[in-house]
Amino acid sequence: MIKGFGQKHLGFRFRIHPLFHFVLAFSVLTGAFVEIITLFVIVLAHEMGHVGMAKALGWQVQEVQLLPFGGVAIVEDKGAVPVLEELAVAAAGPLQHVWLIGFAWLMRECGWWSVEWSQYFIEANLMIGMFNLLPILPLDGGKIVQALISCYLSYYRALQATAWASLATSVLFLTGALSYSFAHNVHLNAIAIGLFLCYANWEHKRGLPYHFVRFLMKREQFDRASGMALPIIVHREQTVGEIVRMLMRDRQHLIYIADEHGGIRRIIREQALIRHYFNRNNGRSAVSSLFM
Repeated sequence: MIKGFGQKHLGFRFRIHPLFHFVLAFSVLTGAFVEIITLFVIVLAHEMGHVGMAKALGWQVQEVQLLPFGGVAIVEDKGAVPVLEELAVAAAGPLQHVWLIGFAWLMRECGWWSVEWSQYFIEANLMIGMFNLLPILPLDGGKIVQALISCYLSYYRALQATAWASLATSVLFLTGALSYSFAHNVHLNAIAIGLFLCYANWEHKRGLPYHFVRFLMKREQFDRASGMALPIIVHREQTVGEIVRMLMRDRQHLIYIADEHGGIRRIIREQALIRHYFNRNNGRSAVSSLFM
């Protein structure tokens, strides 16, 4: 880990995954060291695009990790920031490849880079950029899809939908890599990436309750007073746990509690509901037992 430099000069930790050293060693043995270092620089530029946008928006950047198959910038919790900001941060990484491709073209036109090297650099940027736009978590495309879906579904349902879709797409990616390897040449990189994505998404799916709890804990940090409250009508017998799963991102809510005949018996703010959910561990309690 390049710990001291990152924390002192950049404000976040900078870590290189141990397996990346094995990749570098293998590249030396195979004579592909320059190509691997080039990919390293491209991935670093991609991640610094995320970091630059996040810092410009006032986010807290915790760590940047460079993995054998790419990189990841660990920033504030998803769901705790506005959707537009998350979209901007997610898109900032792939957008770095636009100027990198333009830079390679300029170097070629000026005669400072060979046609072959410029072509390799451009193709590497296209490959990394397009791969990161796949609708799979934790790739940028998956983050963008999740942010967009959370505009139309409750945050809990958005988490579930994107987790299942991302896991299914990861399995399809791995299946495609294996099928190609059986039909043509073995593609170890694609298989390894597919296995990594499947594992990462399985772990992400298992951690959905944790992500949702973090979302609830962060809701009171943002000023939503300027927006109109979105009503949620619930039956008196519905549990607090069921109701908090109806909350939407970037919206404040008023909870209307109805009786058996559909009449509204009580109106409560979402903050009161969340406090009961946490402070009294009443997620399974009927809302009527707490507010009526």
